[in-house]
Amino acid sequence: MTALREYQRLEATGLWRPTADDQRREVFVSIGDATLTITDINNTALTHWSLAAVDRLNPGESPAIFAPDGDPGETLELSDGEAEMIAAIEKLRHAVERARPRPGRLRLFSGITITLAIVLATVFVLPDALVSHTVSVVPDIKRQEIGEDLLGRIERVTGAACDTGDTRAAVNRLEARTGVRKIVVMQTGLEDSRHLPGNIVVLNKALIEDYEDPAVVAGYVLRERVQMMTIDPLRHLLEQSGPIAAFRLLTTGTIDQGTLDAYAAQVLTTAQPEVPDDLMLAAFGAVSLPSTPYAYARDVTGETVLPLIEADPMAGRTPDPVLADRDWVLLQNICGG
Repeated sequence: MTALREYQRLEATGLWRPTADDQRREVFVSIGDATLTITDINNTALTHWSLAAVDRLNPGESPAIFAPDGDPGETLELSDGEAEMIAAIEKLRHAVERARPRPGRLRLFSGITITLAIVLATVFVLPDALVSHTVSVVPDIKRQEIGEDLLGRIERVTGAACDTGDTRAAVNRLEARTGVRKIVVMQTGLEDSRHLPGNIVVLNKALIEDYEDPAVVAGYVLRERVQMMTIDPLRHLLEQSGPIAAFRLLTTGTIDQGTLDAYAAQVLTTAQPEVPDDLMLAAFGAVSLPSTPYAYARDVTGETVLPLIEADPMAGRTPDPVLADRDWVLLQNICGG
């Protein structure tokens, strides 16, 4: 349980005054989503203080007196009987203070700056929530842009992707047959297949050149598609890169090149996790492709991929070809043969 969640239902009573010239009045105090909410006895909100801008005027003394940073005239007084609330405010104040990227105090006046404070607190207190929120609001066009940027970083290691005018139509048909947006073939630097944000699948040319049946390469593309459906590629990138990358993407719409370089290296060097057989079989069945050719490409003995062979959804049926013979021949020469 994070600090914010721990105290979200905590309430207390205190004495509040909006200015130094006003009389103190009894109020209710509660902790919200990175804010301190002060309400009157009718449950009408009087003010909201950002936890990032709360200052204690009398550390170690009693009763505890708090004020918005930079405005000591507005105060909130909590008695010793509200020790739990006092401790909660102190804990969250210190958590936000440690999270500040530079020294100094910040008074949040506008809704924009309050939102920024909430996001900053989320970066350090609720990184999972920050990543989830960022992933949920990034549009497809931005995902594609990030994927293309990553592809460019990968090509610095592997060399330029294979591409010829003659093979573009065949690649497009393979994309349509397997349900992915973009397929890219590399000469070297890649073990077999990988995927990137923006529904991009990257293949080693050996998956095309070393097999006679296009169902093999289609199987590897489907594996990446299942991976993308199981774990959002953008979420994986942000989880591996840390909350600062998510915060930067959320606030600026960009991911810095150093982060992309590090993740591109990880894509090329980290082994793919195994995809459960039932998910692979469902994927093959959904696009009417046989799973047996892919299974034997994974293990020529068939021992470790037996479920993919025995439960082939196309067993006893004649599925439509993955590609026409002419397209397959052209595709096998995409990297110059």
